[in-house]
Amino acid sequence: MNLDEKIGQMTQYAGGWDLTGPPKSRGAHKKVEKIKKGHVGSLLNVTSVKEIRAAQKLVMENSRLKIPMMFAFDVIHGFKTIFPIPLAESASWDLDIIKKSAAIAAKEASAAGLNWTFAPMVDVSRDARWGRVMESAGEDPYLNAVVGVARVKGFQGDDLSKETTIAACAKHFAGYGFAEAGRDYNTVNVGEFELHNAILPPFKAVAKAGVATFMNAFNDIDGIPATGHKMLQRDILKGDWDWNGFVVSDWGSIGEMQIHGFAKNKKQAAKIALHAGSDMDMESHAYEMHLKALIKENKVSEENLNNAVKRILRVKFQLGLFDDPYKYCNNKREKNSIYTAKHI
Repeated sequence: MNLDEKIGQMTQYAGGWDLTGPPKSRGAHKKVEKIKKGHVGSLLNVTSVKEIRAAQKLVMENSRLKIPMMFAFDVIHGFKTIFPIPLAESASWDLDIIKKSAAIAAKEASAAGLNWTFAPMVDVSRDARWGRVMESAGEDPYLNAVVGVARVKGFQGDDLSKETTIAACAKHFAGYGFAEAGRDYNTVNVGEFELHNAILPPFKAVAKAGVATFMNAFNDIDGIPATGHKMLQRDILKGDWDWNGFVVSDWGSIGEMQIHGFAKNKKQAAKIALHAGSDMDMESHAYEMHLKALIKENKVSEENLNNAVKRILRVKFQLGLFDDPYKYCNNKREKNSIYTAKHI
């Protein structure tokens, strides 16, 4: 792989333009050309077999290496067959039915062409003013851990290469639910004891259970944005826990390190994020704009870059995308496996 292709694997775009017709805007045209070159590793918010097949064809029929893309979506409490919100599910204390609801969501999402969900959220959250309490299992670390593991096993099953399973994503790493005054994106001030005994245990549990991906958080912890937090991502998650998946940023969170006052510009933010262990850049465009220059200037480690790409490719292999890039693009499944009487 050349450097542009490696950085491409670390770049995620959002959909929102017509993939089955000619690009109608300059921005869409540029994205299509990047996909054709194999310079995009993943798309989110593209949600039909028709659209996903069209996008995958762009890279498979035009790029040099023909590395398939992953397709992601927020499948939080069901895809088309809707289940109770995660907080309500956790109140049942029924891990079997929670696992089953995630499995049904995975079956439906995969039938629509998707192979990756941004769930489960395992943030311990104790301030009702924080609106995203509804997406977690509440205030208890143990309950968040066992519910999180149940949902990971439901989404991923016993074999990630099956066409009815999808990659899960543990989020938001870490401390997002402890945002000051319940204000989203706000600062988090916790001590080592609370971090390791209240916040991290659910993440450790899902990492041990084999969750394919992690998503970092928008907040900072004691002044360090989670996206640029080396101790969390590289030392604890990838080091102490020996986890081998990849970390995706939350939407634009690499660039938002500027707003935190932690990076002076997006180029420095890209440098900090890669050093800290953030493998894939969701929609801040920091990696695609600046990593090549940072490598040439010897300001970021090529070993870290190669490690990030290796982690991303490993998950794609586990999903079976290299065997069949279109394995999730089955029109018959999309027609017959979504919002069925059995699921309802």
